[in-house]
Amino acid sequence: MSELRLTEFNSADPDRLRPLLTSCLAVPRWVEHVLAGRPYGDRSALLAATNLVLRPDEIHIAMAEHPRIGEKPASGASRTEQSGVDDEAARRFRAANAAYEDRFGHVFLVCASGRSGEELLEILRKRLGNDPETELAIAGEELVKIARLRLEKAVAE
Repeated sequence: MSELRLTEFNSADPDRLRPLLTSCLAVPRWVEHVLAGRPYGDRSALLAATNLVLRPDEIHIAMAEHPRIGEKPASGASRTEQSGVDDEAARRFRAANAAYEDRFGHVFLVCASGRSGEELLEILRKRLGNDPETELAIAGEELVKIARLRLEKAVAE
């Protein structure tokens, strides 16, 4: 779906918007939450509506849609979002991702947009010290940040 104006977003049939919102975050409750807030007075109000605390089951489902940091997806939003990860950083990420996944049982998630590979690697290493419950909650917050950025790109004022 190409970029929409906010007025179009506010008035479009929900069935037309669900694929767009799902591409931002594959959590049905989040999609319906954003849809239920329409009409939005401005884009700031729309983006504020993306703030929803995800449940652990929703976080796990949404994680399945995200590649590992340092793996270059063939296409899509993740490829652009991870553009700060060069080949050398990707090599170091493979080892760090393995340690993270051994500890937590899921992929490392962070809003990577605008961050260097070194910064992302430092965040990963720091988060290895979290307990599993805290880390899952942080991953959920990061998923919402990523969704907000994607929605911001998809809906113009």
